[in-house]
Amino acid sequence: MARTDQGLGAESEPLTNQSHRHSNSFSSTDSLSTDGSLFGDDMNATQFQKSTQLPEETPYRDIEEGVEGEPESDILSHPRDKSKRSRGSRWIWVIGLLCLGGWILAFILFWGRRNNNSDISSSVAAVHDAESATGATSYGKPLTLDSVLNGSWGRRKHSISWVAGPDGEDGLLLERGEDGKKGYLRVESILSRQNETDADDGLILMESGTIEANGKYLQPSETWPSPNFKSVLVAVDAVSNWRYSFTATYWLFDVKTQTAQPLDPDAPKGRIQLASWSPNSDAVVFTRDNNLYLRRLDSTTVTQITKDGGKDVFNGIPDWVYEEEVYGSDTATWWSNDGKYVAFLRTNESMVPEFPIEYYMSRLSGKHPSPGLEKYPDVRKIKYPKAGAPNPVVTLQFYDVESTDVFSVNVSGGFADDDRLITEVVWASETKVLVKEFNRESDVVRTVLIDVGSRSGDVIRVDNFAQDDGGWAEVTQSTTFIPADPANGRPDDGYLDIVVHDGYDHWGYFTPVNNSQPILLTSGPWEVVDTQPAVDLRNGIVYLVATKESPTQRHVYSVKLDGSDFQAMTDTSKAGYYDVSFSIGGGYALLSYEGPHIPWQKLVNTPSNQQHFEEVIEQNEHLFSMIEKYALPAEIYQNITIDNITLQVVERRPPHFNPIKKYPVLFWLYGGPGSQSVDRKFMVDFQSYVSSTLGYIVVTVDGRGTGHIGRIARTIVRGNLGFWEARDQIETAKAWAKKPYVDKDHIAIWGWSYGGFMTLKTLEQDAGQTFQYGMAVSPVTDWRFYDSIYTERYMHTPEHNPTGYEHSAISNMTALQQNVRFLIMHGTADDNVHFQNTLSLIDKLDMGGVENYDVHVYPDSDHSIYFHNAHKMVYDRLSSWLVNAFTDEWHHVGSALAAT
Repeated sequence: MARTDQGLGAESEPLTNQSHRHSNSFSSTDSLSTDGSLFGDDMNATQFQKSTQLPEETPYRDIEEGVEGEPESDILSHPRDKSKRSRGSRWIWVIGLLCLGGWILAFILFWGRRNNNSDISSSVAAVHDAESATGATSYGKPLTLDSVLNGSWGRRKHSISWVAGPDGEDGLLLERGEDGKKGYLRVESILSRQNETDADDGLILMESGTIEANGKYLQPSETWPSPNFKSVLVAVDAVSNWRYSFTATYWLFDVKTQTAQPLDPDAPKGRIQLASWSPNSDAVVFTRDNNLYLRRLDSTTVTQITKDGGKDVFNGIPDWVYEEEVYGSDTATWWSNDGKYVAFLRTNESMVPEFPIEYYMSRLSGKHPSPGLEKYPDVRKIKYPKAGAPNPVVTLQFYDVESTDVFSVNVSGGFADDDRLITEVVWASETKVLVKEFNRESDVVRTVLIDVGSRSGDVIRVDNFAQDDGGWAEVTQSTTFIPADPANGRPDDGYLDIVVHDGYDHWGYFTPVNNSQPILLTSGPWEVVDTQPAVDLRNGIVYLVATKESPTQRHVYSVKLDGSDFQAMTDTSKAGYYDVSFSIGGGYALLSYEGPHIPWQKLVNTPSNQQHFEEVIEQNEHLFSMIEKYALPAEIYQNITIDNITLQVVERRPPHFNPIKKYPVLFWLYGGPGSQSVDRKFMVDFQSYVSSTLGYIVVTVDGRGTGHIGRIARTIVRGNLGFWEARDQIETAKAWAKKPYVDKDHIAIWGWSYGGFMTLKTLEQDAGQTFQYGMAVSPVTDWRFYDSIYTERYMHTPEHNPTGYEHSAISNMTALQQNVRFLIMHGTADDNVHFQNTLSLIDKLDMGGVENYDVHVYPDSDHSIYFHNAHKMVYDRLSSWLVNAFTDEWHHVGSALAAT
């Protein structure tokens, strides 16, 4: 289940506007040398502030252990204008002293009340002191919901399409912009960005933002240069399919002549589902109508590779469930490193049942109905395997480009067709490929090494999580091949993979490739982040992102391939959330600071590159002006221990928080397995609005099952989703209800998607004892309705775990009736969590005579609820419904009697 973030976060601004499908942004396994900190002098806070010419403090700041910190390394800060602060300084001092006296009195009263209510901990739950807090900006006007929804608070984040130079040049990137001197699509050296004299050194690939073909001018939707920069693959008129996939017409653009021709001259208007370059730049493999084709650039002839593609068979692209739950992309085609072979997934979903999605206001199919049929809904049928239903049958196929043979390699001892998931494919050399196979319930993993030259294969690793800890295997796309290099101390090929060590996810280095025991690169009671690492092959150094300081933080680290010399590359003395991407050669990096202060990005040289380079490419200056205008809540980060498991909590307090007042509390959660909602990213979202403008406290706790807390706490939820997670919400709410500043009679919970399920499950388990209200958007209400690959990973199959499915379903209508009121909202065209979930629950509510709830549906909206102004309406409804709840309006509705 892909998490539904509510469109209130980062505003992505790629420098190149390239699709992430073909980006090598994080991975780098070319040679680089390292002799110190990844960012060198860049980590000096003073130098960084001088280079950016920013003032020295920020009103939206981080407070460690209650003490205001100094400006920290790698963190932008921005003070208010001193001239503004000096105006009316005399009156400010007078008012300030009066306020100080009032606050001291309030604080004394607060502590007195706190001592009288100090018994908030029990053997079940203990709240620890705040680890840190983000200070509120108590001045300014309240947040408006429109400003949150329209992207005004979105943080701009650039993505860079690093490209490899044909002759090994490093630090090259793609720029896509307006027509002009620099052209529409351009390969540019990173150094030319700061040196105007080198402005003409880049290579213009496309001079114009349109291409001319058959007398028509076409606007590119996506562009992918060939590795040798002599051609560009251009997608035109892209039409979205599912979350990641789309179709388009494709063209080959010649850089030298600035002319275009159809990728398939015999079908120029044919809609292509996926296309990718050969590493040698001499061919393009593509999928159309679910069949795979090859176009060589030295010919206009297109070779059809497969002929069995159609309604039920996919070649080279995933079906709905593999796109959504396995690959997280539209790609199931993988070129070998030398361009001589193509590996591709063949998916047969002929046995997968169809699920109809009805569209009442729109026609997603694009088909115009016959006269007289205009008022009938448009129906789109999806092959959607629900829990327990037949899965698509997948096999890995190979195409020999020279011989044109299509073949597969059978490795003995594999899973049966109906019990096999192929989750990852990584070429390990010119002829060898690593393949990960899961069983259907995702608790046994076979890692297979196939040699396409000899057409043979062996199982090199088996991980049996069912026996080891009873948990599941995580689907990853981060396995990284490490080639042999005897001159640099690597006599054999190997690969990096995430392994479980002492109950935590860590990086392991397997060498030789068939070695089943890894060299541990990281270890300890913390976890690495599942992003592909960058590797310095010459010096044997791996760069990675991990949560060593805290589950809520992300820092960049380096470690040698022998497991020694583990170092932090970002400043770990202060709370921080970082991301990083490296150039292909590893000489440069894009460092992205995402919080808790205002995010920034800069390009820097790595220590392997002795030529100093630093360029701040994003400061999000608009956010500095925004926080000057609006009053923001304080974010208090804490831990809570429940059943001897420590969980992360963040409490958002309204501006002008008064500890002697009583505040209603809204809990917001997602809570899905492996997810995380409590982190140190800068974020102004709906929760911020609720706290800032409505004046309520908002609490989020990442309960058991969530990410980066270790497998014991994460996998305990297996087989009974919702039980332990709901318990953690309830126990946290009980602890908050005992706080002197909390109105224990006005506590609500809300969530979307898995968070919607958790809202209902918490209300059901609590039965009105702690939570009085809840708001569930697009909720799962019965896991038998959700897709098989996601659900069975955490619940087993319904055949093997019928009791677990019964218990996890929202089924206790008597318990739901004990709450004051709850709200359910859903889009009717949700292809992910089907509207069937809400309809099934309503039927149970009717059968149980339950009436203390409201329902709002959004015609033709999918899981994100956007169609026809629905996104604004869903948040308007959440806001107004919550106000009615906390002003006791629903008490009056709930007790209304018919007139007599």
